[in-house]
Amino acid sequence: MTFSQRLQRVAQNPEAFKRIGRGLERESLRITPQGKISEQPHPSGLGSAFTNKWITTDFAESLLEFITPVSHSVDELLGQLSDIHKFTYTQLGDEHLWPMSMPCRVENEDKIALAQYGSSNAGRMKNLYRQGLKRRYGSLMQVISGVHFNFSFPTEFWDQLFDEQTPEARQESVSDAYFGLIRNYYRLGWLIPYLFGASPALCRSFVDEQSVKLNFKNIDHDTYYLPTATALRLSDLGYTNHEQNSFRIGFNSLPQYLSGLEQAMQTPSAEFAKIGIKVDGEYRQLNANVLQIENELYAPIRAKRVATSGEKPSEALARGGVEYIEVRSLDVNPFSPVGIDALQVRFLDMFLVWSALSDSAPMTDSELLCWRKNWEIVVMNGRDPNVLLTMGCSGKQLTVQEWGSSLFKDLFAVAEVMDHAFGGNDYRQTCVTLMSWIEDPTLTLSEQLLSKMKAEGGIAKVGEKLAREHADLLKAQGYQCYDQQLFLQEVDNSVMKQLAIEASDQISFDEYLQSYFSQAE
Repeated sequence: MTFSQRLQRVAQNPEAFKRIGRGLERESLRITPQGKISEQPHPSGLGSAFTNKWITTDFAESLLEFITPVSHSVDELLGQLSDIHKFTYTQLGDEHLWPMSMPCRVENEDKIALAQYGSSNAGRMKNLYRQGLKRRYGSLMQVISGVHFNFSFPTEFWDQLFDEQTPEARQESVSDAYFGLIRNYYRLGWLIPYLFGASPALCRSFVDEQSVKLNFKNIDHDTYYLPTATALRLSDLGYTNHEQNSFRIGFNSLPQYLSGLEQAMQTPSAEFAKIGIKVDGEYRQLNANVLQIENELYAPIRAKRVATSGEKPSEALARGGVEYIEVRSLDVNPFSPVGIDALQVRFLDMFLVWSALSDSAPMTDSELLCWRKNWEIVVMNGRDPNVLLTMGCSGKQLTVQEWGSSLFKDLFAVAEVMDHAFGGNDYRQTCVTLMSWIEDPTLTLSEQLLSKMKAEGGIAKVGEKLAREHADLLKAQGYQCYDQQLFLQEVDNSVMKQLAIEASDQISFDEYLQSYFSQAE
């Protein structure tokens, strides 16, 4: 079948689109009134970062992470995220949330305190994993923020797409379809940093002498930028792991992916071995392998399944197949108080539907490198109208505008079907708006932000001003989906949960780690 035939087949049941599942994870640094990263511990008024279902921390005590439940409504999804932000501000005192992906004013990265999760074995392991990250890559890279978008198709979607199948065959078909989506994401997902990249500039903390040779320009003492960059967060200057480059983790099937992931977790790294694992009785990292655990894999998209208690992510995938995907290439939108807006969510809806329903041939390692090269070009130079992208290993080249315009013809077809399912014209209007961004790069988030920095005095001044504006807006508005009492109850519950977990430990930390990794082997 063609893309159009698959789309029309699925469109016969509107529930295939109305029941799409979405979840958001937004990261944000707490900053002081002076614009510096907070050195205060995780606010006690937010409960336990280990067990609070809505508010946790990522790498550092100062790096908050907000998590929504699965929602079938775009408005509800963003309302939930907004409520989480609003409650958080009731507990922050005079601190604000930094509104960008790239931090600023990191004068001493040794002062960035690692996230703490209590005295339980599981909590200590989470902290030790972060100690390993710090020693492997430094703390500076680890406090770069992003927004992760979790997306799943409902049963009705697969029922329309596939003929009647046994449960085993259906599970395999769904996993294959998600990996087809992932391959298409690598092929054309560079549209996401082109449209929504919001890190064209870096604080001087990230820019060394070698980087300056890349033709960086500066706005002020703190702010360096590349004139047509979109998402430097996704470049080698941002969140990367060079040790992983020697591994070719494929995306042609679930078994291939799990095999590559397992190999990376079991292969020792000579570089990381220099750190040591346990030195003078103190742990420095979980192990000296290329990946300590699966979460260390840096990728713009991941295949996921909700794990049961004690189950590792790869074990969950092996047991039940792919359940949803996690899009990880979104910069924090600095113009949104919650880091993302409805326009972005609806574009991702359409793009992921297109990725799942379009032909997606198996991908060789060399082809994957070609597609990754396109991503690199876009994040470093994507707003240059003359820049050329290469269609895999075919050698054929197109501009961002030519290729983007071609894809939007299919996205308009998806928009019509989704608007029919939901009513209204939100998806078609999204296409109209973003098509204008394809034609005019000055409308993209990266250009809007860079222009603002040039006009108002650099990354620090703009970031602090936006942080204050977002705080004022969130504090003034009412709750949309939850209420204050519900959040306060979760704070109390999370503390009790952490205490219960700590009281239930029956073995030492050494025994816990040995058991964890012996099971993995």
